[in-house]
Amino acid sequence: MIHIRFIAADQSVQDIQAEPGQSLMKAAVDANVRGIEADCGGTLTCATCHVMVNAPWIHQLPPPVADEGDMLDFAACPAQPDSRLSCQIVLTPELDGLVVRLPERQH
Repeated sequence: MIHIRFIAADQSVQDIQAEPGQSLMKAAVDANVRGIEADCGGTLTCATCHVMVNAPWIHQLPPPVADEGDMLDFAACPAQPDSRLSCQIVLTPELDGLVVRLPERQH
């Protein structure tokens, strides 16, 4: 199992566990993480699963594809240098302990 910590904009924390191989977005939706809307269901056509990935984790992820960057341009809260779409993050054992922050809103 992979342990993930979500930190909301109000600093509340939700810890979840997920199976390797699924997307961070799917894990968050399955665990009812407040703040991950995932309107498009992970098809990379919205930005409602926007997260900011804390260091050192951001450096362990593959670079975003161009479409991800384009979608982040439309995020409800401005994208930060560590912004990613959680639908594009595949959970691997190396990401055990991952910490991500959530924006104030997804819409």
